[in-house]
Amino acid sequence: MRRSRKAKIVATLGPATSTKETIRDLFVAGADVFRLNFSHGSHDDHQARYDTIREVEREVERPIGVLADMQGPKLRIGTVKDGSVELEAGQTYRLDLDPQIGDETRAPLPHPEIFAAISPGTALLIDDGKLRLEVAESTPDYAITKVVTGGPLRDRKGVNLPGVILPISPLTDKDRKDLDFALDLGVDWVALSFVQRPEDLTEARRLIGDRATIMTKIEKPAALDCLPQLVALSDAVMVARGDLGVEMPPESIPGRQKQIVHACRLSGVPVVVATQMLESMIAAPAPTRAEASDVATAVYDGADAVMLSAETAAGQYPNEAVAIMDRIIQSTEIDPSYRGIIHARDGETEATGADAISTAAAQVSATISTAAIVNYTMSGSTALRAARQRPNVPILVLTNEIRTARRLAVLWGAHCVHTEDVSNTQEMVDKASRIAVREGFANLGDNLAITAGVPFRTPGTTNMLRIAKIEQ
Repeated sequence: MRRSRKAKIVATLGPATSTKETIRDLFVAGADVFRLNFSHGSHDDHQARYDTIREVEREVERPIGVLADMQGPKLRIGTVKDGSVELEAGQTYRLDLDPQIGDETRAPLPHPEIFAAISPGTALLIDDGKLRLEVAESTPDYAITKVVTGGPLRDRKGVNLPGVILPISPLTDKDRKDLDFALDLGVDWVALSFVQRPEDLTEARRLIGDRATIMTKIEKPAALDCLPQLVALSDAVMVARGDLGVEMPPESIPGRQKQIVHACRLSGVPVVVATQMLESMIAAPAPTRAEASDVATAVYDGADAVMLSAETAAGQYPNEAVAIMDRIIQSTEIDPSYRGIIHARDGETEATGADAISTAAAQVSATISTAAIVNYTMSGSTALRAARQRPNVPILVLTNEIRTARRLAVLWGAHCVHTEDVSNTQEMVDKASRIAVREGFANLGDNLAITAGVPFRTPGTTNMLRIAKIEQ
C-alpha cells in the first residue's frame, strides 16, 4: 500500500480507536505510526492495542511503527476544599508541602523539587496558564506568592515553571515501570517527556539500550537552550507544542517550531510536529481553515511527520481526521512552491562517503528523472541520509531488519519493505527492480538510483551508487 505523499502521519490510539476494525481503518486512511499514550490507560489497554497493530500489520503486509509516549514528571497542585477555590488577582497565596486540603489562603504543592528551584520573581502557571502566580518569598518547604491572574484553582491541576530547570529526571517511577513494559512489548520508539538537558537523554539511553529508538519531546524552554546537543543525542525529535505553548508566549511558538525543525533537518534527525493540529475535529467532521494551514506549515517546513492526539484517541471523527490530514499533506506537496521552500535552507553535505553517495543519488535522480531511489540498509542510517536530501522522487527502503522497517515508518519519503538481503550486485539490481515495480513505484523501462554497501550484509558500509534500468 503506497502513500501518495512524503510526510508521515502519527495517530494516537485511545478509547475511540481500540478495535481491530478502527485501527485498520486508521491505517488505510493514512496513519503510518501509532502512538500509545502512557499518560492514560492501563498496561492491559496498551498490550491489547499493540497486539492489534501487529495483527493489522500482518494483514496489510506493511511495516507499522509503534511509539510509546512516556508521561514524564507531571507537577500538580494537591486537593482543595470543594474541588475548587477562587483566587483574586492581587491577593497573597501560600503553596507548601503540607498535605492538608487547601482553601482560599493556601494549597498543597507536593513537590519539594519545585521549592528547591524557585526564587522570588519566579512565575508559576497553573491549569495550562489560566492562573498565574509570582513568587514573593520561598523556602525549601513553602512559597508565598502573589496572584497575577486570578480564577478558579481546581484539584490536581498541572503546574508549569517557565524558565526554571528542575532537579528531576524525565523518568519517574511510573515511567520506569511503563518503559520496562513498553520495551517488553517491542515498541519501536520511546518518546521522552519534559526533557530539560542532555543528561536526561544519557540516562534514558542507558535504560533503553538498543531495544528501541528515542524521540525527544521539546516542551520545556530549557531544552531550547541546549537544542543542538539534544538533537545530536536523539534518534528523532517531537515539537510538543502543548506544554511548550504554556511555558512560552504563544506568539513565539511558530518561530521556535521552525527553529527545531530546521535544526533536525540539518542533522538528518526525523522531526514530528504535534499538538492541536486538527483540534476542532475532536467534535467536528471538518477542520478549521487555520488548522489546515497549521498542518501545511509543518509540511512546508520539511517536518518528517505530523501528529494527531485527542483527534484520534478520543474524538468523534478519527478516520476523518487522518483522511483530511492526508489530503492536506498531499495538496501541500504538489504545490509548485513546495520544493523551493523546503530546499531554501538545506545544509551542507557531511564529509563522509555515505553522505556523498546519498547526495549524489538525489542529484542523479533529479537529472535523469529516476522513478525512485532504492536504499539497501540494515540499520536505517542510509535511509536517514537519503531523506535528509528531500529528493524529488520516492525513497524505497529495502531492509532485512523488521525493526528497522518499523522505525523508519516515521521518516519523510521512506517506503519500507522487509525483505531478505542480497549477496551480489546483479541480485541487488534484480531485487530492487522487481520490488519497485511490485510496490507501484516504477514500470519497465524506468531508471532507478540504487545505493548499497559493499561488502554486502555489512552495516554502515554505504559506498555504492548504481543507476539501473528496469528491463524485466
